[in-house]
Amino acid sequence: MWKRSSTNMSLISQHKLHIFLRISNLCSKARLPSEPHMDLKTINSTFISSGNFPEQMTPKSNHMEGVSSAIDYDQSSCSEEPPDADFTKPIMGDFLSTSKHVMDTLLSCKNQPTTALKFFREIECKWVSIKSIDAFCLLLHILTFYSETRGVAWDLLSNYVENLCPAPSVFVQELVKCAGRYKLAANPRVVNYLLYSYVKANKIKDAVDCFRTMLDQNINPWVQFMNNLLKAMVKRNMIDEAIDLYDEMIQREIYGDCFTLDEVMSACLIRGYSEKAEKYLREFRARGPKIDALGFDIVVQAACKWLNLKLAYSLLREMKDMGWVPSEGTYTRAIGACLKQGNVTEALRLKDEMASSNIPLNIGVTKCLMKWYCIQGNVTSAIKLFNETVEAGLAPNKGTFSLLINWCSKIGNMEKAYAIFSQMKLMDIQPTSFIYNCLLKGFLKQELQEDANRLFDESVEHGIANVVTYNVLLSWLCDQGKIDEASNLWDKMMVKGIVPSVVSYNSMILGHCRKGHVDDALRLINEILKAGLKPNAYTYTILIDGFFRKGDSKHALNLFDQMMAEEIAPTDFTFNMVINGLCKVGRTSETKDMLNKFAEKGFVPTIRTYNCIIDGFVKEGSVNMALSVYKKMSEDGIPPNVITYTSLINGFCKSNDIGLALKMHDEMRNKGFELDITAYGALIDGFCKQQDMENACRLFSELLEVGLSPNTIIYSSMINGFRNLKNMEEALDLHKKMINGKIPCDIQIYTTLIDGLLEEGKLALASNLYSEMLSKGVVPDIIMCTVLINGLSRRGQVSNALKIRKEMDTSNITPTVLVYNTLIAGHFREGNVQEAIRLHDEMLDRGLVPDDTSYDILVNGKFKGSNPLDCSSI
Repeated sequence: MWKRSSTNMSLISQHKLHIFLRISNLCSKARLPSEPHMDLKTINSTFISSGNFPEQMTPKSNHMEGVSSAIDYDQSSCSEEPPDADFTKPIMGDFLSTSKHVMDTLLSCKNQPTTALKFFREIECKWVSIKSIDAFCLLLHILTFYSETRGVAWDLLSNYVENLCPAPSVFVQELVKCAGRYKLAANPRVVNYLLYSYVKANKIKDAVDCFRTMLDQNINPWVQFMNNLLKAMVKRNMIDEAIDLYDEMIQREIYGDCFTLDEVMSACLIRGYSEKAEKYLREFRARGPKIDALGFDIVVQAACKWLNLKLAYSLLREMKDMGWVPSEGTYTRAIGACLKQGNVTEALRLKDEMASSNIPLNIGVTKCLMKWYCIQGNVTSAIKLFNETVEAGLAPNKGTFSLLINWCSKIGNMEKAYAIFSQMKLMDIQPTSFIYNCLLKGFLKQELQEDANRLFDESVEHGIANVVTYNVLLSWLCDQGKIDEASNLWDKMMVKGIVPSVVSYNSMILGHCRKGHVDDALRLINEILKAGLKPNAYTYTILIDGFFRKGDSKHALNLFDQMMAEEIAPTDFTFNMVINGLCKVGRTSETKDMLNKFAEKGFVPTIRTYNCIIDGFVKEGSVNMALSVYKKMSEDGIPPNVITYTSLINGFCKSNDIGLALKMHDEMRNKGFELDITAYGALIDGFCKQQDMENACRLFSELLEVGLSPNTIIYSSMINGFRNLKNMEEALDLHKKMINGKIPCDIQIYTTLIDGLLEEGKLALASNLYSEMLSKGVVPDIIMCTVLINGLSRRGQVSNALKIRKEMDTSNITPTVLVYNTLIAGHFREGNVQEAIRLHDEMLDRGLVPDDTSYDILVNGKFKGSNPLDCSSI
């Protein structure tokens, strides 16, 4: 900090000044700032022409406190230095005395800035007793007065603000006092240079301090530097401070220009102060400075930034009325603003107006329009506009290609996405990892794994693949349960030096859980910690779900407690997963207490939560409990959805309460919900089980009329319903519709049809269906084998039934007591007692325990003239 001497002069400690005045810290050659609009020539010409910031201030226009009668430099003394001046010969020699001598020497060189600078550099190595900052301030005044040495002054100030840290206000005051003390012409340039130096050094708070001190000293900040300060404050998120500073400027009648207005309006936009921004604009225009075409451009773009399109349109009309044409940037900004507010009509009008004003369409406008089309789901129009752009001779950039490839991939149009990708490469535009990742996601979503693998290999070969690229493929493989392929990919990733992220580990954990390898998944948490990463809420959630799926609710709940102990905040997804898990393992009644526990942690149950609980009670057969949860949900103000009604309808149908199911169906319709395929399936199954095929057929026709396609489950219910009514003709007709509609026919449907045909004695049709089933790759199970053996045995085809029994061994299907009873009864019926007894002994050898039916057949002969075997309960 500066200290006061007895002579009331600000002093700087010797060691600080020595550091600052080291030769290595000074520039031997003037350097001007590299930022645009900042060269001194431009600044001088701009300020001189405006009349606001003259090259030299006259005594009458003095703005520096403490200078009562500033004296201009003698015009003759301001001439160039003598060409024969010897600057290599030391001026002072060994004569180094007091501060007064230094100041007198500098004052004697005030018209020779180069000589003053040379003298200053000489004494910095030898002069150890300097006590006053006056010398530095005086040097700066001398250097900034002459154009050829202003760059040196600028560099000196830049080094000053970077190496020393006294209060900016102190230094500004010393510069002012120096000018008054030595009766120098008022020169605000040096103080403005100081302001800019603070901004350039990113010392924004010091710059604000300097700025306010300048105002206190009646030194007007130059507009360009003032704008730079406001811009830096906004960039540093000092938004409110920037607005307050602008208000302070206005109070002191320092208004700035259109760029100043743009900066403060941008600050207002960030904070959402749209009314204040409009107020600033109105006041700016009311003060009288006429806004030129460039100014209008700036203000229109600012209005577009905070989406005040009404104001933007008004300003654009004013521009047109004055015969000015908005710039390309203004049109681009205005079109973008229109699209953000969904006003595509106005955006297209501005696009046409732009073209009619002979302003060529740019890639920015077309990209904005393409993006809007894509967001609206109209990718076709975006592609059409893209093609028009290319035909017009505009060269698309990476951003344009990324946009289209991403959206084509999202909608599944991988052919077009890849075509655009190929077009991009033909134009020698290198695809980014983002583009590769978009394509990879698209191919995998469409299950085009071969194309995805080829693209992935290409990205690896070109060194573009990053951890996200690997994660895309890892996630898909694990989601598909292809854990071995995922493990191989993991090894390749490690070989390439790609460091896995938490997302990578989460994918592997998900893959192991999907395969039921929860212990392997659990071990990965330790690997995450070893890698210096931290498991997140999703890590624990998928593990919790994995243990619930395996039926290990105890371990799942322990993991939840561990997650809480490690202060990893559960998400709603986590809470719902726990509730759903309890319902899946038959512990739905515990969810009430669990919800109370979760509520303490801020969890609010959603429709998904209640649906899980309702479905859990339905699956446990507690339909009344499900209904009570439904009522509680309604009381809590959570309206039911299609899933809620479907679960309840399914529950009522399973409990044979078709009346309540229909009542729920009517309530669902009254609330404007349309039945989905699951709800139709539940109702149709309920009617089929009641053998009410008339209503079942009515609903079946209804779902076709509303545009739904019956699935395998619905066909199975219908076929089973007709089979129970012994109407095999209708059952076979439905099977034929399934085949024609290419709807998969599962083992249950084939079993029902073959059982019904065998019961009616239609062995040939049953045999044909069995052959069809095998040709479609449907493998017989124990129920099918039992139905075949029972049907064939009852129809006197015991030898064929025995063949089915032997095929069971080949297929590793273990015969049941029912199978043996059927075969034993068939052999007894044919009088082959020896074979019947052999089968009985074989049953005992397999460890099967004969039941009452077995003894009835062997001892009491109940097989005669009766059918003691019933496969309907299988």
